[in-house]
Amino acid sequence: MSPSPPARRLRLHLPRRMFAQVLLMQVAIAAGVAVLATGLFLAPLSDQLDDQAMRRALAIAQTTAAQPQIAEDLTDTPATAGGPVQREAERIRTATKAEYIVVMDRRGVRWSHPTPSEIGRLVSTDPGQALAGHDVMQIDSGTLGRTARGKVPLRDGDGKIVGAVSVGIAYDSVRARLLHAIPGLFAYAGGALAVGALAAWLISRRVQRQTRDLAFSDISALLAEREAMLHGIREGVVALDRGGRIRLLNDEARRLLGIGDEAVGRSLDEALGEGRTADVLAGRVTGTDLLTVRGQRVLVANRMPTDDGGAVATLRDRTELEQLGRELDSTRGLIDALRAQDHEHANRMHTVLGLLELEMYDDAVEFVGEVVGDHRATAEQVAEKIQDPLLAALLVGKATVAAERGVALSLADRTGLPDRLIDPRGLVTIVGNLVDNALDATAGTPHARVEVELQAEGRTATLRVRDTGPGIPEEQRELIFTEGWSTKQRPAHRERGIGLPLVRRLAERQGGSATVGEAAGGGAEFTVVLPEALAAADLEPALTVPSDPHAHTVAEEESR
Repeated sequence: MSPSPPARRLRLHLPRRMFAQVLLMQVAIAAGVAVLATGLFLAPLSDQLDDQAMRRALAIAQTTAAQPQIAEDLTDTPATAGGPVQREAERIRTATKAEYIVVMDRRGVRWSHPTPSEIGRLVSTDPGQALAGHDVMQIDSGTLGRTARGKVPLRDGDGKIVGAVSVGIAYDSVRARLLHAIPGLFAYAGGALAVGALAAWLISRRVQRQTRDLAFSDISALLAEREAMLHGIREGVVALDRGGRIRLLNDEARRLLGIGDEAVGRSLDEALGEGRTADVLAGRVTGTDLLTVRGQRVLVANRMPTDDGGAVATLRDRTELEQLGRELDSTRGLIDALRAQDHEHANRMHTVLGLLELEMYDDAVEFVGEVVGDHRATAEQVAEKIQDPLLAALLVGKATVAAERGVALSLADRTGLPDRLIDPRGLVTIVGNLVDNALDATAGTPHARVEVELQAEGRTATLRVRDTGPGIPEEQRELIFTEGWSTKQRPAHRERGIGLPLVRRLAERQGGSATVGEAAGGGAEFTVVLPEALAAADLEPALTVPSDPHAHTVAEEESR
């Protein structure tokens, strides 16, 4: 015989869609609550009906016993079917619709009963408590079946107990009231269930719209994919709720903004501090590809609102790209200067050759001496006043570029800077940005001139760059230090509006300041004060604190 196939287990397959599962669970909960509420209501209802029937029977018995004529007739007349006690008891029973009213003497002999043949006989239940003067309420069985009973003592005019009154309410009527209440109760429960099912359907439809009719497994997969994507991409992602509080940060955003998980749940101003970065991410500054500087990083931010009133902001690190762009600009400037020098050098060589061919040897020697002396004098003047080699080399190179652009670049007479800079690369960045701005402002103007003044007093270095350009209007003197603000045309390879904000950021990082005002002869005058720029005078230059390798990833930028 072939083995019998294994029995298949009956499995209940739940619907896959989230809204269907939510609807099913809510309907099941509503049905369970309705059944539970009905059961909790029915359980005490039977006891309440019993109690009501017993109290009613007791009230009829008390009313009957309160009539003095019944006590008198009980003592003065015999127990007969046509006696006055029987007639009065039946009248009350008929009026109150009680099952029975039994009046008994102290021996327990009936003087009234709905069945006349029972008159004169002993009662079927013990009347001891009632004859002892106590009111009694009970559910009990007797000759007329199961009834709700009330028993009270019967007293004469002197208050002496002469008998008792027992009243019964048919228990079938109590049960009938209970059964009569059940359909109405079920109707109410059904109505409540219907309302609950309708509410569950409306809620599930809302869930369906909000979850785009996805299944739980789909949502779980999307969450896993979102986590992998957020922490795997090389762009910073910041999610905000409708109140502007941070609710999500990926790894790259933490790195670019320099914040951690403690920022989640806080507002942007609390997590980042007031500034352009917080304004851009919060949407207080609008636009696409907005530039901002965070620490020493140049970031490009974009913000997209979400349907729930929040927003998602993305951040890209453009620090290296900005550095390459500035290096490209610097290289082009040097190439242009070298090309001009080559052209000028060829002219000078032609001059020297002509003087030699004319045998004007003394004039040739004098001409060569003048040319070499001018260049040497410029380099020696810079090296004498600026003892830091990086800064001196920068100013010599800028002087060459300035001469090519028709601008006279000079050092102020009061300039003097020892070789004790703690962060020479930072000062090179500051000077390079300000000199480039000044050259752009003065190039092409008559009698163009740029003057650089560097002074040291104790550990404080003060830089002033003056030019003879058009100057900066007073209402724009703070705007020029804002990231992304510039009056110049944007080049193809990089953004504008970074240099001056970086100058101020580098100055403030050292506890200093960067301001702009009007020069004495017109034009602009930039002043940068660095309180801790120089090492103490008794320290050797080689022992100064090395510069932060990440502090100057952004080179010079013109952003006036």
